[in-house]
Amino acid sequence: MNPVLGILGAGQLGRMLALEAHALGVPVRLLGEPDGSGAQVAATAEGSLDDADAIKRFARGCDVLTVETENVRVDALVDLPCPVWPPPAAIEASQDRVNEKRLFDRLGIPTAPWVPVASDEELAGAVEALGFPFVLKKRRSGFDGRGQVVVKARNEAVPAFRLLGEVPCIAEGFVRFDAELSVLVACPVRGARRVWPVARNVHYVGQLDYCTVLPNDPLQAEAAALGNRVADALGYVGVLTVETFVRGGALVANEIAPRVHNSGHWSIEGAVTSQFANHVRAVLGLPVGPTDAVACAATVNLLGSLPARGDVLAIPGAFFHGYGKSDRPGRKVGHATVLAPSVPRLHERLDRLRQVVGPRG
Repeated sequence: MNPVLGILGAGQLGRMLALEAHALGVPVRLLGEPDGSGAQVAATAEGSLDDADAIKRFARGCDVLTVETENVRVDALVDLPCPVWPPPAAIEASQDRVNEKRLFDRLGIPTAPWVPVASDEELAGAVEALGFPFVLKKRRSGFDGRGQVVVKARNEAVPAFRLLGEVPCIAEGFVRFDAELSVLVACPVRGARRVWPVARNVHYVGQLDYCTVLPNDPLQAEAAALGNRVADALGYVGVLTVETFVRGGALVANEIAPRVHNSGHWSIEGAVTSQFANHVRAVLGLPVGPTDAVACAATVNLLGSLPARGDVLAIPGAFFHGYGKSDRPGRKVGHATVLAPSVPRLHERLDRLRQVVGPRG
């Protein structure tokens, strides 16, 4: 009898996870918005991820539960009739930036200097401890550059705190990084983990613009070790993402995502086994597959509206993914990936793709 996989969330990540589960012949149910991207490809129960009763009702019809987002009520994930992967403690650790930093500190993983801020007095202490510039972020609920402000001078600190609603925050020293890098680790219930080649990421206004995956990245081994250290500490099952800065040839941890990730979309066509396939395999207790890249790869987010499909697909080695969403400025409505047999050829194709997508802003 096939197990029923339940996914908390019905966005594009839930959509791509559901498609991989379908490929295995595994029934899928989603909990979320009935008009979400994922609801177009799998049965969806309407409900809020902050509603404990909705989550408990949903879990009764599932054999395994997983998430497409960390923004879920964690206390509702305990004492359910089915296993939850990744474990609720891992999801909880990612929901609070201070807890994240404490995890990295406990593991001896370098981070930017940081100070918790929940009052004007603590904000004043952060100013003295960190100097300028620093980044003031909400401890919870910020993503894609939202919920954070760069503070460049003393007279900007209090207005930034007010702008963020005077909610509990974290102040982080500004990292003058050389690059941004993410590492994804596939962690099965049993058996060996797999690590994908690292992605080098370029952001625009806090949101991922594009990423590249090239052979023989000099930081691959360090990134893999870092990802495995975090996975060990969390008792992790599923795909784990760790986002980092590169500074002076070394990694500085930024944050974790207890789920499949935008910077891993290249793996759908660019790796032997995609992040979505391996996440589904891992949470179902199946062996995870090889994560080797099959070519040089790059992924570009499609924001606001989709470009002409034909223009994208006219580029050699290009693949087009629409999420079934309506247009809206800044909204992730799809992505496109290009593969190439060499680094120079990849950059040529990536340049063509970015021209088709058009300028940001």
